[in-house]
Amino acid sequence: MTSPSTPIRHPYLDAAPLAFAHRGGAADGLENTEAAFRSAVDSGYRYLETDVHATADGKLVAFHDATLDRVTDTGGRIADLRWADVQKARVGGREPVPLFEDLLEAFPDARWNVDVKADPALEPLLNLIRRTATWDRICVGSFSEARVARAQRLAGPQLATSLGTSGVLALRLRSLGMPARLRRSAVAAQVPELQSGIRVVDHRFVRTAHALGLQVHVWTVNDRARMERLLDLGVDGIMTDHTGTLIEVLKERGAWA
Repeated sequence: MTSPSTPIRHPYLDAAPLAFAHRGGAADGLENTEAAFRSAVDSGYRYLETDVHATADGKLVAFHDATLDRVTDTGGRIADLRWADVQKARVGGREPVPLFEDLLEAFPDARWNVDVKADPALEPLLNLIRRTATWDRICVGSFSEARVARAQRLAGPQLATSLGTSGVLALRLRSLGMPARLRRSAVAAQVPELQSGIRVVDHRFVRTAHALGLQVHVWTVNDRARMERLLDLGVDGIMTDHTGTLIEVLKERGAWA
């Protein structure tokens, strides 16, 4: 049983279902690189998911981890390194770590879901959005409830955000018929299907979110059967590393724009 899609509350959003290339499509090991994002855009993706950190000299880089160690040919904490050092690193030994501003410019028609990984990255991100007037192209999220609340406080309703962790919990409790206070300044709930083995997304969660004017975006979904199940529940967006699989599923449903 599907739940009707929620009305569009912010120009960042579009009609469901939205397909997000998670880290540009991380399955090939070149996550969060311009090459990964270009491959996704060339295949038709309009929504791209990335993460941001700030270097020691305040440059905003698209990168998931706090350190360079896992995916590049060098190491060190991004917050302790200057941009001149970070830009020498190569993801998968091949691709440079990009500045988020350069990605915005390189893909002018793309919309970005940006996970702010650390406090020092928040104000540089908001300053970039102001300077480039890209309010309609960016949704800010974070696992930190305080970080999301601060972003909303600093930028106001022109900034699209997802719910923080306590907001997601409140939404889940409400979907189960329990009283919970929920601020409605966000435009979407971006959640895993399961958390620590406990189901988050079911028809009640989707229906409650839609009743509150929130879209539901689920990450990170790489299995065809899970994609099908979530779309049948009426979720509004899916984030995936396996961009080709999601295209196939949406095309079969006549839902790939």
